[in-house]
Amino acid sequence: MLSIFNSQAYLPTTYPFLKVKPVFLALSWALSMNAFAEDATNIDLAPVAVTGNPLGVGSDELVVPVSVLNGRELSLRREGTLGETLNSIPGVSATQFGPNASRPIIRGLDAERVRIMQNGIGILDASSLSFDHAVGIDPLIIEQIDVVRGPAALLYGGSAMGGVVNAIDHRIPKEKLNGITGRAEARFGGPDSTRNGAAVVDVGNGQFAIHADAYSRKTSDLDIPGFAVSRRKNQADGTPRENRGKLADSSSEGNGGALGASLTFDHGYAGVSFSTLNNNYGVLEEDIRIDMKSDRWDFATEFKDLGNIISRVKFRMAHTDYEHVELEGGDVGTTFKNRGLEGSFEAGHAPIGNLSGVIGYQFSNTNFEALGDEAFVPNVNTQNKALYIYEELAINQHKITFGGRLGHTQVDSKDSATFGAGQNNSFNPNSFAIGGLYKIDDNWSLTSNLSHNERAPSYFELYANGPHIATGQFEVGNTNFKTERSNGIDAQVRWKDAKNSLSLGAYYTRFSNFIGLFNTGTEFEIEPGEFLPISKFRAVPATFKGLEAEGRFNLVDNLDLTVRGDYVHARDTRNNDYLPRISPLRLGAGLQYALNGFSARLDVLRAFNQNNTAENELATDGYTNVTALVAYKLPVKFNVELFAKANNLLNEEIREHTSFLKDIAPAAGERALMIGARADF
Repeated sequence: MLSIFNSQAYLPTTYPFLKVKPVFLALSWALSMNAFAEDATNIDLAPVAVTGNPLGVGSDELVVPVSVLNGRELSLRREGTLGETLNSIPGVSATQFGPNASRPIIRGLDAERVRIMQNGIGILDASSLSFDHAVGIDPLIIEQIDVVRGPAALLYGGSAMGGVVNAIDHRIPKEKLNGITGRAEARFGGPDSTRNGAAVVDVGNGQFAIHADAYSRKTSDLDIPGFAVSRRKNQADGTPRENRGKLADSSSEGNGGALGASLTFDHGYAGVSFSTLNNNYGVLEEDIRIDMKSDRWDFATEFKDLGNIISRVKFRMAHTDYEHVELEGGDVGTTFKNRGLEGSFEAGHAPIGNLSGVIGYQFSNTNFEALGDEAFVPNVNTQNKALYIYEELAINQHKITFGGRLGHTQVDSKDSATFGAGQNNSFNPNSFAIGGLYKIDDNWSLTSNLSHNERAPSYFELYANGPHIATGQFEVGNTNFKTERSNGIDAQVRWKDAKNSLSLGAYYTRFSNFIGLFNTGTEFEIEPGEFLPISKFRAVPATFKGLEAEGRFNLVDNLDLTVRGDYVHARDTRNNDYLPRISPLRLGAGLQYALNGFSARLDVLRAFNQNNTAENELATDGYTNVTALVAYKLPVKFNVELFAKANNLLNEEIREHTSFLKDIAPAAGERALMIGARADF
């Protein structure tokens, strides 16, 4: 399989916008995968219940707003990072630190306020510490992504004020499997000359199941339309507009895989898996790269239909050993390590009348280390413990939900010659939410959530004290921070009729002490004649409010119209200042056509100017991004599909206001075509 990714032939340069690697090897590989399944029994796997409700109901019955990507839709939407893969979902934007590091932002909230999980257990990396640190999940091997928007996601972690992103990979088989099933895909081309592929296989005999997956990814420096530095920055401070047509030092190379196995029973399973991830990528600085490695062990078990008191129990646990080094001209500069254990135990009680629910216990213990000249935080141990409860009361076709979480967090820094004596901080964050779903009729329903959320400050908000080169600031934390508190309300109107659906939502969240990083207007001399602006973490009162909309309408047979939109307005209410890096109004529409094995899609996204800027923040011009996709399912026994995907057809200079690098690195490459193949059996 690896030989596929080493092909160096290009299409003739007569067509410069068609930067595509030859696809015939990928097709033969995908087709050959079917040969192994010629005699396999057809297998129907049970659908995975979406995150956002521990009782496992479908997304239409959830009170919290949830978006789900899986199957073919996820396969065709995959991008190089988790943030970019989810950037098309209403209410979700991305931090976008070049093409290799992008973390999801939900409703204007990022970093620790968005909890990223893998199979219901938090990932352990360093992506929330710095924007140039990639998330420790590669989208190539993910089978389903659930995005829970809003603070009612409190069951999944005390820091989830913005929401939750749960990446599901099926590395521990949970259902009985009798035969073989799997998928494979490969793609080539695009503005970064992508060469990637992945293969996933599950084999079982009805009681014992084995999972295996592997992937490889390689990209070149990103081709861009115009200059890397924006016109606004050039006019503001005279930064020269260099690197026209190419985003230097943005290439990447990564690979990984996993083995998992489980015993499956009539009413449960027990399994274990081991996965590894390697990622080496440029961070847009000459001779500076990050070399990342993460190893993770997972154990999970669940048993259902246990009795009339406790109906089911579930236990999940993961141990992660994460490390990345920042290479400077090939030499090791700063090293970041994060090692730890996280788990949860959950028990569901049998229905008490119309009342169903669960009670659970979560725990984690992590050790973070930063070693080197550019370490701006000390070594830290963080421990979290929490009890949570979720109850759901059905009243005819309506329902009322309640969730509560009682937690304790201990954040202890270690003695250091650079940062001085260690310090101990403890917090007791408690959160509650109540919601309801009211069905007006068979087509219309209303949902709403009221919530009170508390979050313990993160280790870098408490202890940062040094130059953060990636953001070009000298960052200073505050060990006197109290628990961050907010109160919020969100509501949705939903309509569904056969193939047609529409949801309109609004939310409002008020923070009594929003912890943010603010420029002080002063500078720190890190070397003689070299200064960095000083930014301090401060707690300010703030409000976040916004709108979200998403709809799908069947216009005529085989032709659908999709619409989407979102808007966030965020202010520091003490000074009535706008908060930084808030996404502008975005509106989008698309047409999707499908007939027999052929399908095509055209999507248009309009992001408007963002002039509501924080102090010392430049405004951002709007853009229109037009993308197109065509796909064809081959007339063969198994499901094999070829596709071609074109991005940024208008060849616009696209800069995301949410990005720290928006004025020195555009968010999208130039107009280009990517070709791929996918197969499943």
